Amino acid sequence: MDLISIRRKYNNIRNIIIISFILVVCVILILTIKEVNKNKAEENVFLSYSELKKVAVQKEEEIQKQKEEQQKIEEENRRNNLPQLTEEGKNNVAKIYKSDTKRVFLTFDDGPSSTVTPKILDVLKAENIKATFFLLGSRVELNPEIVKREYEEGHYIASHGYSHVYSQIYSSPQSVLDEYNNCVRAIQNAIGVPDYNPHLFRFPGGFKGGKYEKIKFQAHDLLEQNNIAHVDWNALTSDSAGAKTTEQFIAELEKTVPKYNSVVVLMHDAGNKQATAEALPTIISYFRERGYEFKSFYDIIK
Repeated sequence: MDLISIRRKYNNIRNIIIISFILVVCVILILTIKEVNKNKAEENVFLSYSELKKVAVQKEEEIQKQKEEQQKIEEENRRNNLPQLTEEGKNNVAKIYKSDTKRVFLTFDDGPSSTVTPKILDVLKAENIKATFFLLGSRVELNPEIVKREYEEGHYIASHGYSHVYSQIYSSPQSVLDEYNNCVRAIQNAIGVPDYNPHLFRFPGGFKGGKYEKIKFQAHDLLEQNNIAHVDWNALTSDSAGAKTTEQFIAELEKTVPKYNSVVVLMHDAGNKQATAEALPTIISYFRERGYEFKSFYDIIK
């Protein structure tokens, strides 16, 4: 083999080696670029996931904060709806029938009932008036959802005892207190507020008079010792006496209302008092036309 052939062969081998080296370098470079891009993509995915997770955590923290704020507001509202019988409140109750301005308290005894009370609540809601309901514990247990509605719509919920059986209620002063407490427990269960206490009682049959008057006066002292006030009324509609027409209701109001600036009206929302629900819009108009402002015992018991 001559020198030229040897040199040519050498150059070919060298070129092959160079080309192979270049190819290897290119392959390595391509693989490296792919790996870098892959790592960068994975890093971007990781960063995106981290950012999304961070946003999700922040959103969750924001939602939790909003829940806590809402719970604080609800708790504050709940506390505000818990009557507190202060000395000012006791004085207000004692002077309930005296006022420099005209005011009227619509009060309903012996409920709730499934037939009459919702109709009364509908009228009060339409007229934007808050009333006071003196409930019977035995009736509360039968209609807890109605009591809850009364409470949630801002009406004052008070105790009228549990049984409305006079011989049982007035068997002793302690029995009167027990009737009050049993009714309050039923109210607490109905509205879902275990520490609700109205601090307000209405004696079945009224405080004064009757054959149980002595027991009532003794019970008055016991109630007072337990920070419980009581209130009667100074105006009637005669629904307890069987009045059936709106005209009869208004005629009875006319006998007493003109005497007072501060009026506490006795009405009933038992199941047989359909006439009361039917007359209520006219009764409300009667007081509005005469310049009375509607109040509940939330305005009295502080």
